[in-house]
Amino acid sequence: MRILLIEDEPLLGEAVATHLKRFHAVDWLQTLDAASDALRAIGYDLLLLDLNLPDGHGMDLLREVRSAGRPLPVIIITARDQVRDRIEGLNAGADDYVLKPFDLDELTARIHALQRRASAMPSPHQTIGPIEVDQAARRVWRDGEEQALTAREWAVLECFLGRLGTIVSKARIEEALYDFGAEIESNAVEVYVSRLRKKLGSEAIRTLRGLGYRMDR
Repeated sequence: MRILLIEDEPLLGEAVATHLKRFHAVDWLQTLDAASDALRAIGYDLLLLDLNLPDGHGMDLLREVRSAGRPLPVIIITARDQVRDRIEGLNAGADDYVLKPFDLDELTARIHALQRRASAMPSPHQTIGPIEVDQAARRVWRDGEEQALTAREWAVLECFLGRLGTIVSKARIEEALYDFGAEIESNAVEVYVSRLRKKLGSEAIRTLRGLGYRMDR
């Protein structure tokens, strides 16, 4: 899962980005202009959006995203606690609204709940053949034996969990693996898919030559 965090408070932005990077790729930006450029270049899975930013109001970016017809899940994070502000944000297309100060674990739980809704998975528990996954707890088992996954292995696995039975392109997996601006190794996708196969079974992920990869239900 690749997340775009837009937050201009250095301490809060660093804390949120560091916390979420345990499980996800996170690009932390501090202005609307930089965020707009990133949204045009990258296919994000989630947007965490502060409202009061140095070069404008986050609500304008939210309306821009929605007017373009993008289904990108959006969580507003702000200190503005008036009911009318929350109503405005939700009516503008936000999926959730988190007030500062907030607990980082609660924010993570909200992100994962929104992720499940966006991928039509109401439960964090999934069974895929011999594989059992608990996305909320970040745990996975194969034939009853727990498998330890790294953060990047989880990022690749989540690409498939939300798209079971459909093809996931190499480019989509690359976007989930790396933070904005990070160098991408040419064989990174193959390396992490191979690592997942060793832990989840050689048949867990199928290669469709020239198209990408697929995990079946």
